[in-house]
Amino acid sequence: MQSTHHVVPSLFWFRQDLRLADNPGLLEAQRAGPLMAIYIFEEEDPGALSMGSASRWWLHQSLEKFNAALDGKLNIYSGNAEKIITGLLEAQPIEAVYWNRCYEPWRVKNDAVLKKHLHTLGVTCKSYNASLLWEPWEAVKSDQTPYRVFTPFYRQASLQKPRSPLPRLSGACFLKDPNNKTTLADLKLIPQIPWYRGFETAWEAGERGAQKKLQHFLEHELTGYKEGRNFPGKKNVSHLSPHLHFGEISPQQVWHAVHQQEHVPLEDRAHFLSELGWREFSYSLLYHFPELPWKNFQPKFDHFPWKDNNVLLRAWEQGQTGYPIVDAGMRELWQTGTMHNRVRMIVASFLVKNLLIHWHHGAAWFWDTLLDADAANNSASWQWVAGCGADAAPYFRIFNPILQGEKFDPEGDYTRRFVPELTAIPKKFLFRPWEAPREVLAQANVTLGTTYPHPIVELASSRDKALEAYHQL
Repeated sequence: MQSTHHVVPSLFWFRQDLRLADNPGLLEAQRAGPLMAIYIFEEEDPGALSMGSASRWWLHQSLEKFNAALDGKLNIYSGNAEKIITGLLEAQPIEAVYWNRCYEPWRVKNDAVLKKHLHTLGVTCKSYNASLLWEPWEAVKSDQTPYRVFTPFYRQASLQKPRSPLPRLSGACFLKDPNNKTTLADLKLIPQIPWYRGFETAWEAGERGAQKKLQHFLEHELTGYKEGRNFPGKKNVSHLSPHLHFGEISPQQVWHAVHQQEHVPLEDRAHFLSELGWREFSYSLLYHFPELPWKNFQPKFDHFPWKDNNVLLRAWEQGQTGYPIVDAGMRELWQTGTMHNRVRMIVASFLVKNLLIHWHHGAAWFWDTLLDADAANNSASWQWVAGCGADAAPYFRIFNPILQGEKFDPEGDYTRRFVPELTAIPKKFLFRPWEAPREVLAQANVTLGTTYPHPIVELASSRDKALEAYHQL
């Protein structure tokens, strides 16, 4: 009988690709023989983009599920990836390292350095695309410059049909690193303050949870998506973004599954796929403009007269602005780790335009509290609302939180769910409680300034100030 003891293992480095199905790098690595599967929690390099509290909670659940899927053979480390991988190469007879690409600026830089280092050591090193439909350097203009407007970007990108999902990995031989003593608990990912309790019932992290979410969305929520997605009280939301961010499901799997729902109206399918397109556009912007998380995409906004006001910022963060649809969104975020997309635009517009507070503060709060916090989407979307981004909403487009509430939460189901102190207020006054007669407020057990705050700014005058500040540019 032939001995297999001399087969040299390969190293597979898991990152934002915590799945066994449709994982291009993993399938390639497995062809080479036995695998040492590693995950490295890197804290020192991302700087301001260090993972926020909600994302850490998700990562803990995701790694736990994924380790179980690998029969406990996932080797977890914490620290500098180049040092850890070099150490493994010194200790083990490894001749090849595989991984799937990430696109955050610090990762792109570090990956290039690592590849160069591995080549000097004579180690084979291969990377793959497992998290985007199109590589950022593929969907560019004919002169190779990046698109700055979504529609032509998406039109050009869509000419290249996304590849079909690859089969699920099976029969791989995974090896444990005998010298590694780090456990998942050692990463201390679970936040100290247990505000995440609501997440535990609302979400199932991991590859199985992602597939269940996708199936549920296809069966119940894709039909009517184009219209329904604007109404936070309706269920036309996929809730796939945290699963996509951590790579528990691939955009290819989602894209092809949606295409196959031929019984669903074409406009609903097309609209949902264009939302995947926005994710791709955000990644293209981050890749080509790596300062997107910090720098205004349109430099004229560098001179915008933002206000520093911690009292107003705190009221916004806590859902205590006195504008019910804004408060509902901010509380939904705190309680569930997500926020309806329409409401994200309303609360962001309120912060940067009615409160004149820099979009950096909003982006930082979302970064810490969103389960789907993603450097590309978070930066591009905040800049879009603030008016300083690519393909941005014009600055003078200011969402009116009263009208937005009345239009998109007409029965008030969403708002009452997250602002229960206004449950008994009649629909007519739900989004403008300060206009309700005293007896109406008394009947609804609402005392403005005590049980629910007075508005922290006046809409008309704050809108005028914002427009005046914009005209000064």
